[in-house]
Amino acid sequence: MKIEILKENFKNGLNITEKIIGKNLSLPILDNVLISTEDNFLNLISTDLETTIKIWILTKVIKSGKVVVPAKFLSNFVSLLPDEKILLEEKKQNLHIECKNFKNQIQGYNPDEFPIIPKFDNLEYFEIDNKKFCQGLSQIVDIASVSQIRPEISGVYFVFLKNSIKIAATDSFRLAEKNIFLETPIKKECSFILPQKPAREIINILGEREGALKIYFSPHQTLFEFPMKEVVHPQIQIASRLIDGEYPNYEEIIPKKFKTRVILKRDDFLSQIKTASLFSNKTNEVKITTNISNKEIEIFAQNPNIGQNQSVIPCKIEGDTMEVSFNYKFLIDGLLNIKSSEVIFDISKEEGPCVLKPVGDLSYIYVVMPIKST
Repeated sequence: MKIEILKENFKNGLNITEKIIGKNLSLPILDNVLISTEDNFLNLISTDLETTIKIWILTKVIKSGKVVVPAKFLSNFVSLLPDEKILLEEKKQNLHIECKNFKNQIQGYNPDEFPIIPKFDNLEYFEIDNKKFCQGLSQIVDIASVSQIRPEISGVYFVFLKNSIKIAATDSFRLAEKNIFLETPIKKECSFILPQKPAREIINILGEREGALKIYFSPHQTLFEFPMKEVVHPQIQIASRLIDGEYPNYEEIIPKKFKTRVILKRDDFLSQIKTASLFSNKTNEVKITTNISNKEIEIFAQNPNIGQNQSVIPCKIEGDTMEVSFNYKFLIDGLLNIKSSEVIFDISKEEGPCVLKPVGDLSYIYVVMPIKST
């Protein structure tokens, strides 16, 4: 293999592929990146066996071939090179790098030891605006459970309907659902559970990119593909295994009736919850009381070792006077994922699920369970 490439392009590709690479003691080959040529492209591949990232970079290929080298070491080294063209050449499974005032050799490994990457040929797929998809996913991804006791809720649940995509996640204490409406109908409806890690990487890698995202799916794998602007060819692919199992029927948890509805400014609510959290006890309790006659809610927290905090927020309110306690962290998470200036806060009953949702946006809903007051 022998190619010429701009340092900046090479570095950008390495930055992306190294995101899923960690220190793997049982399979050290996974600490490496596979560098190969494909027509007029340099191809970079990294994998942790659950998630695989592929990058294509348009470049000058002098001689085809491939080499496997330590990913993080290579990335750190390339970042220190001057912003010039780089000559990459494979010799006896080692990578030789030449740049202005630099001539280096990095020890490589046998490319045949690198895991075989599954192909996604002739699979069903559809397209969606990339930024819209990533923004919706970002409102959901952190809600998934980190426990492996119930693997089906450790991932993000996708339901592809004819005219929309439904994304949901839960950890049993709270639940979030986002609906993304599609301009082009989906031909084949399906659903799958994507692990949380690749879901996060989709946001980190693709989140700010303008363009159409292709989503391929099969019973056990899925692939997210972002195209190049210069030519009709993939630029980035993020592939992942799917989580086996059936996702719980979470829609049964979402309350349909409420005893009290509160509409208030999102920033005021968030600020007061953060302030109260400084005074919360070991269970992170923050107590919310609705005052119908004064058209306000009271937020209260106390800790015997610190003191107590009480504040009120004016609001629009209807229904019954209620007193409900929450883990403040779960309220903050929900409010941070709402971007509207006002939020609707629906309380079903003292110990029943409550709902946060943006005013004027029916696409997002956040359900949170109260905690017992101490």
